[in-house]
Amino acid sequence: MHQLDTSEASLPYPILIGDIGGTNARFAIIADATAEQINFPNVRTADFETIDDAIRAAIFEKSTIKPRSAILAVAGPISDDEIPLTNCDWVVRPKTMIEGLRLEDVLVVNDFEAQALAISGLSSENRERLGRASGEMVASRVVLGPGTGLGVGGLIHARNVWIPVPGEGGHVDLGPRTKRDLEIFPHVETIEGRISAEQILCGRGIVNLYRAICAADGVEPTYADPADITSHALAGTDAVAVETIALFSTYLGRVAGDMAMIFMARGGVFLSGGISQKILPALRKPEFRAAFEDKAPHSALLATIPTYVVTHPLAALAGLSSYARKPDSFGVSTDGRRWRG
Repeated sequence: MHQLDTSEASLPYPILIGDIGGTNARFAIIADATAEQINFPNVRTADFETIDDAIRAAIFEKSTIKPRSAILAVAGPISDDEIPLTNCDWVVRPKTMIEGLRLEDVLVVNDFEAQALAISGLSSENRERLGRASGEMVASRVVLGPGTGLGVGGLIHARNVWIPVPGEGGHVDLGPRTKRDLEIFPHVETIEGRISAEQILCGRGIVNLYRAICAADGVEPTYADPADITSHALAGTDAVAVETIALFSTYLGRVAGDMAMIFMARGGVFLSGGISQKILPALRKPEFRAAFEDKAPHSALLATIPTYVVTHPLAALAGLSSYARKPDSFGVSTDGRRWRG
């Protein structure tokens, strides 16, 4: 069997790793293969004109360790030497980084590839299981992350390596099934005539769903912030908010079950991101898992697949760190996404 040339896949230490979101960027440095990673405080993307400026100010000026290479996870398509980010004004320019920051090697991956890499080896203290299904099967997995949008990533296990599969699974159609759904869905805001999963299963989606329930019931909406709706739902102080998060959990369970079947994710389905962690008390209730398993004729199969909430505070960085240390354990494609000085 052909062995991967790890010297070719490896990046030179010290390695800067970064998870670049719409609002915050998180960075760490891995000094060498055995060293603990050094985490740095979150950087607000709005505070710096460019990512290069942020790295200089927040990392280089604060650390005595000078990175020779970088692995960055970004929310946005990677197709050229200039990589615009979906939800902030930064543009990642690896060639400029190599020249201006004196890096030798820059690899850029999709943000949900990093989340997928993370779920290859999450310890039990960094996740909470939902439902009774359990198991540590070394098999394909899926991660869903309701946040600014709805990210979905697959993690295929084949030929003894983990292969992350980025995509746009958050934009699949989501439709009504129950009588209550049929009352609410006509009021959900559409995009060009359709309701994608992301129209409901994200921060603004919580507000969309809340407003649709209000419209269906003929009541005036009280809240316009997803955090307000969520906090009142968890406290049980507003009936519409409670139903909003209960239905959010149901619809998330449906989509999670769909993704489990698409990837045959016997190794588990993982919910990442801040919303999943915040609504954990709601996800522990029966609605999420019942909807996940309600997939006739394959309900028995879904009942055997474990589901988890990722509780690791820096999961994407953990995924990048796993790859940086053992690139030969992962089938990460670097074509068109790696730049060398």
